[in-house]
Amino acid sequence: MTVELLLILLTAVLINNPVLYYFLGLCPYLGVSNKVDMAFGMGMAVTFVMTVAASMTWAINNLVIFYLSTSSIAIDLGFLRYIIFIFVIAGTVQLVEMFLRKFFPHLYDRFGIFLPLITTNCAILGCCLWIDVKGFNLVAGEQGVAVSWKFAQALLFGIGNGLGFTLAICLMAGIRERLRFSDVPRDFRGVAITLIVAAILAMAFMGFSGIGG
Repeated sequence: MTVELLLILLTAVLINNPVLYYFLGLCPYLGVSNKVDMAFGMGMAVTFVMTVAASMTWAINNLVIFYLSTSSIAIDLGFLRYIIFIFVIAGTVQLVEMFLRKFFPHLYDRFGIFLPLITTNCAILGCCLWIDVKGFNLVAGEQGVAVSWKFAQALLFGIGNGLGFTLAICLMAGIRERLRFSDVPRDFRGVAITLIVAAILAMAFMGFSGIGG
């Protein structure tokens, strides 16, 4: 069991990296990767939101929607999944905003518009949707240990995706800090060289796909 959980975590960080494999969350990835400290702060904020969103949406989806649809009441609320995911993500982002404004006002000011935009970070919504289709959900008759086991899988998948986002954005920030002192051709400066670096990083991460082969 422990090995399987570690594989889920490792796969989410390296093989199915939300940014470098699925190209999700590119807005903060490109906009907040100028400095490593800012990139790390954004990565930790996204990791927290993604972890909470993954665990809460799993619980709501399986312990509320699934229960109601399979009980004698037979109420199918599956059409509310996307709305619930978005509301959970938005609420968690509000908690992060209040925390940073209270304890890290300097970092809060530096994030600017990109902090509330975590709500629309498609990497977080993608994580919630992946949990829906990757076999972490309950099936009829499962209870007890099965519930805890699948919740642990979903939780680690959310943590892994957040750490994968943090790894990708910190790598990009470190490279961009070095590029400021590099002799980049004029036509490639700015967005152009950033996209080229992102493409090279994505190709480099393709090498990790052999782990899951």
